Amino acid sequence: MDADFLNTFTQPATLNQFLAENVITPGEKRKLIKPTSSNNPKLEELKLLLIDWINTTLKQEHIVVKSLEEDLYDGLVLHHLLENLGSLKLDVDKIALTEKKQRQKLSVILEAVAKFLQLEESQLKWSVEAILAKDLLSTLHLLVAIAKHFQPNLAFPPNVHVETITIENTSKGLKTANGVEYITGSKENSEEQSTDDAFDELFSRAPERLDDVKKVFLQFVNQHVGKLGLNVKDMESQFADGVILLLLIGQLEGYFLNLRDFFLTPASTTEMLHNVNLALDLLADGGLLNFSVNSEDIVNGDLKTTMRVLYCLYSKYKAKET
Repeated sequence: MDADFLNTFTQPATLNQFLAENVITPGEKRKLIKPTSSNNPKLEELKLLLIDWINTTLKQEHIVVKSLEEDLYDGLVLHHLLENLGSLKLDVDKIALTEKKQRQKLSVILEAVAKFLQLEESQLKWSVEAILAKDLLSTLHLLVAIAKHFQPNLAFPPNVHVETITIENTSKGLKTANGVEYITGSKENSEEQSTDDAFDELFSRAPERLDDVKKVFLQFVNQHVGKLGLNVKDMESQFADGVILLLLIGQLEGYFLNLRDFFLTPASTTEMLHNVNLALDLLADGGLLNFSVNSEDIVNGDLKTTMRVLYCLYSKYKAKET
């Protein structure tokens, strides 16, 4: 694997360049598609399918969409699309020239979409501000939802997913979390939900079983890192710096990790975060991580987060335990 890819978003210079292009204001939290997913063939296939679907639907309107980000943010195309598909008359002007008018227009349109799709606010994977900001991830989620509702037989490419980075601008600085997000349906989505529910239930309803689960994980971990002369006894503290996690992934996935790519003896929180983010990138790239993880949670010794990440490896390799 290319070392430059592994270091994406873990090196401050790279993150600063990315933020220069995607301004995150104080108090704001945004999930964005990583540039590493920009050339994903399945993502391109989905974008072309949606563009063709929109242009075919609006052919009589003489509307031609070439870019999902650049042509949908002002609400004009979405307005025509909803009127054409849902025979709906929206009480807004067709053309909104100012940002204020565009925001008002999008608000009306997205309220109509939520009503049509019978979605609660907590279920929405898009927002007025995200669409207005030409956010591709939100735009894709919105269009796929509309298309599935009005044209359920549309042949979407299956399991389209992207690598994401969630950035939050807090009073203490930037918090980042890496993950993988599915845009079209996948078996992994249901598995992700059941995994989260299982750990939530374990911690809240069956804490007496927590030690048993920890023992299973520790046995699994030590079976593999023991080959390197290592022994893990405390799950909260020994995974916090990312070193054991990286070495475990290397053993299981067959990676040779160059010592220049991570900190073998991290001396600061920044170096620990670098290691953890690198580990999460490796898991995501291998298709093992399909939910968002805040790397700071692992560095801070959050047991539930650590166990969820370990489960990604355990669920794939447990059959090899003998």
